[in-house]
Amino acid sequence: MLFTRVLAYALGAFAAAGSVQAQQQDQWPLHDNELTKLVQWDHYSFRVNGERLFVFSGEFHYWRYPVPELWRDLLEKVKAAGFNTFSIYNHWGFHNPSPGVLDFETGAHNFTSILTIAKELGMYMIVRPGPYVNAETNAGGYPLWLTTGAYGALRTDDDKYTQAWKPYWAAVSQVFKPHLITNGGNVILFQIENELNGQWKNINTKVPNPTVDNYMQLLEDSARENGIDVPLTHNAPNMNGYSWSKDFSNVSGNVDVVGLDSYPSCWSCNLSECTGTNGQYVAYQVVDYVGYFEKQSPTQPNFMPEFQGGSYNPWGGPEGGCPSDIGADFANIFYRNLIYQRVTAISLYMLFGGTNWGWLACPVVASSYDYSSPVSENRAIGSKYYETKLLTMFTRVAKDLTMTDRLGTGTNYTSNSAITTAELRNPETNAAFYVVMHASSPSGTKETFTLNVNTSSGALTIPQHGGAITINGHQAKIIVTDFTFGSKKLLYSTAEVLTHASIDGKEVLVLWLPSGESGEFAVSGATSATVTTSDGAIVNGSDIQIHAGSGSITVTYAQPQGMRLVDLSDGTRVVLVDRPTAYLLWAPVLTSNPLAPPNETVLVQGPYLVRSATFDAASKSLALTGDLDGATEIRVFAPKAACSISWNGKKLAIASKHGGLIIASVEAPTKFELPALGPWLRQNSLPEIFPDYEVTSAVWTDANHTNTSNPTPPDANNPVLYVDDYGIHAGSHIYRATFPSTASPPTGVSLSLTGGLAFGYSAWLNGGYIGSYLGLSYRGDGSNSFSFVNASLKSDGTDNVLVVLMDNSGHDLRGDATDPRGITNATLFGPSDRSTGGPGYTFSGWKIAGTAGGNKNIDRVRGPLNEGGLFAERIGAHLPDYPYQDWDAVPSEDTTLSVPTAGVEVFRTVVPLHAPSELDASISFRLTAPGTNASSTFAPTVPGYSNRLRALLFVNGYQYGRFNPYIGNQIDFPVPPGVLDYDGDNAITIIVWSQSAEGVEVKVEWKLDYVHATSFDMNFKSKALRPGWDESRLSYV
Repeated sequence: MLFTRVLAYALGAFAAAGSVQAQQQDQWPLHDNELTKLVQWDHYSFRVNGERLFVFSGEFHYWRYPVPELWRDLLEKVKAAGFNTFSIYNHWGFHNPSPGVLDFETGAHNFTSILTIAKELGMYMIVRPGPYVNAETNAGGYPLWLTTGAYGALRTDDDKYTQAWKPYWAAVSQVFKPHLITNGGNVILFQIENELNGQWKNINTKVPNPTVDNYMQLLEDSARENGIDVPLTHNAPNMNGYSWSKDFSNVSGNVDVVGLDSYPSCWSCNLSECTGTNGQYVAYQVVDYVGYFEKQSPTQPNFMPEFQGGSYNPWGGPEGGCPSDIGADFANIFYRNLIYQRVTAISLYMLFGGTNWGWLACPVVASSYDYSSPVSENRAIGSKYYETKLLTMFTRVAKDLTMTDRLGTGTNYTSNSAITTAELRNPETNAAFYVVMHASSPSGTKETFTLNVNTSSGALTIPQHGGAITINGHQAKIIVTDFTFGSKKLLYSTAEVLTHASIDGKEVLVLWLPSGESGEFAVSGATSATVTTSDGAIVNGSDIQIHAGSGSITVTYAQPQGMRLVDLSDGTRVVLVDRPTAYLLWAPVLTSNPLAPPNETVLVQGPYLVRSATFDAASKSLALTGDLDGATEIRVFAPKAACSISWNGKKLAIASKHGGLIIASVEAPTKFELPALGPWLRQNSLPEIFPDYEVTSAVWTDANHTNTSNPTPPDANNPVLYVDDYGIHAGSHIYRATFPSTASPPTGVSLSLTGGLAFGYSAWLNGGYIGSYLGLSYRGDGSNSFSFVNASLKSDGTDNVLVVLMDNSGHDLRGDATDPRGITNATLFGPSDRSTGGPGYTFSGWKIAGTAGGNKNIDRVRGPLNEGGLFAERIGAHLPDYPYQDWDAVPSEDTTLSVPTAGVEVFRTVVPLHAPSELDASISFRLTAPGTNASSTFAPTVPGYSNRLRALLFVNGYQYGRFNPYIGNQIDFPVPPGVLDYDGDNAITIIVWSQSAEGVEVKVEWKLDYVHATSFDMNFKSKALRPGWDESRLSYV
């Protein structure tokens, strides 16, 4: 749209606001679900309790963070950043470990505290219970017992599948019911399924797909029957499907509100995974969504239930996460570009990724699910969090942004054709938001320009008094006009609004700019201004100019480092800050109101994190809580009645107090150091290969099925050897096969296994090592032929024993969740095999060992996805209190844990921790090995030792790291408090599987990622999360 047309519209708009409002009400009806009016929606935005809401949300997965006491710590960080909502996936398999068994009560399986914390903190919730969630988790969140093929066509109305999901769906709905906004809670939206295009057999002619349509309708009906009366939503995986929208069709299965998921810079650090959906990767290339929303959901808000908060790191990806082009600059430009496209409901995936502890991961990812998120896996916040905060704090106070029309876009708004602008205008208030960015979004050039805007004072070119607006690098800006803050109006500002508060009946507005850039703002109702530093010193000079107008004042300035205060004659205060200062400026809310009213807010600048603020009028004290990463000067904009300030319960000495600004200092955190790891003890963890090993039915399952329900049939020369068919699902599995001695014995065996990307296996015959498949990051199956030349065949008439140890990296996603795991073919070859016309060789029997207890779920707190079937796991050698004292000692001079030949050994030490309760000391383990890739940091201590190994890190019974240095690059494994005992003994167990006859070694260290002073007690009671060993484990030897 040409700027002249925009100008004509805008000038007329101020005279016709009433007629525009009536027209919009007719064109864009207000919807509800006919069950409640507490949550409504229209073309512009959601309304909650009658108030329009810009939904800014972020995702976290409680099941990837199995310490309920830490969920508050995380959500306080989310709230502090300005988010008003957060989103969770539920994990069907996590809660339903075996048919008929549901757990919403034990340990992290009981997530109800999240729902109560949301209410206490004042945050809305979007809940997404699946049944399928994808999420790069094992089988996409399906229970692994569902992967056998016995439950019909998944994600359809197949009755067998329906009967499988109904108990879980009913139970999880009942958990949510008391916490819905309709019952006094804070859950406002309930998502049905996940990223499921498929409503149409032919989308062009709108021919329905009844099996999928009926499935969606069954889920919706069941949710309603179980008390879910908030709006139902769905998230489209791309812009191709046009499914489930009542605006698009009236076919069965439609939800109340549809949204779109988008990962414009690729959901994976491996960019090739995204080219099929996104096309060729171009850094900082934005995507157009407007046409899709206009077609798919024109009477609904532009809603992004998942927008890229980062990317997952696949096997083979870089240590520490993805490249920098999804960092702070990404957050700046892409999230503002959503506003450019009039999106008013955003949920970032992920806001906090967590860890794929145990075997939660699907094959594409390793232990880390950091996701390059704003809150890191080790719970740290940094530049991406702070950059995101600059926008979330703004959208929280920009009430007029919840109802805008996009009047035009293009390069004609500014004096620089390299810059494009979107003009968003509220049809009721005529407030406007001009989003400016590079016309070619991948560009990172520095551009300066003036902007043509329309205001209540007429058409203006801003800045008016010299200088320019600057876009420097991969940045965008939102320039406001007629912006209401409290009782005042900001006519315009070329600096971005960060936030505002109403304190003692006066308005405090915060504007931010990168230091060195010029800014200009105009405020109505004032005639003069005084400029000071935050210390109260008067500022004079050419870098700030004050222009008095008729009933308004305009201030032109160059943004210095730090903070300046502009006090206007009407009592309004404008705080000017640069980016680093804005990063550490917080607006804690004094109440639990999710709308964060400015008159219930104080402003605090300086700390690493401000969690909360409370004001006690009786004692005239303001209590602040939060975290510090060093000695900090705190600046507080507070009521004048606040005579004292405390930080984390300690009263502060006030260094300065003037004009409602209080300055005080807080000391740096106390010192803390980790003790050394060790001494280590060791034991063999693969006795199954030895001739004297005793096979018991408690451990071994006869693999004797001749038929399988799996859609992929195995070769017919053996019984079915798919582990899931025998109730064995996660981690490492051990096959034990026998074949007879013959006069013309076999000379080798051909093995074909499927186990997911990065899986591997090793084989032994009669205790002798015959070889390994090492695995590849891009292959989920592996076939090898192994000679028996280095093994001894039986000649005494007894059976030969072949042992195959397999590492199952999890089930695939979507329709591939039923792809089998295990041996697909095992064939003995030699002089008498059938290829030579001989009688051939056959195995006389097969057995499989897996997780201790199988479907009994003997460790209810950690759950069955925590362990595999290795000997050390089965007997509980990874658990606290395991009696390991008679193991062999690792020599104290050894700097690594080594396995001198092919095999498996377990290493264990117990280390005490005593961290002061006022500290948040984040701890990571570092595992490294010799070799040639990024995880190899030292030369072998013995010639021939290599990185051909697979290691598991257990901390107090939790498997918190899968270290596969031959394939992957992850070496750092953060472990949270609660899994670690911060005031007691910690059992550290490393299981090392050598896939090399020449031996392997691992160096194991731990380190402090950071030490912060905190109000959050990290010595919380957590022993119940770490159940210990008992003698019942000995039955699984």
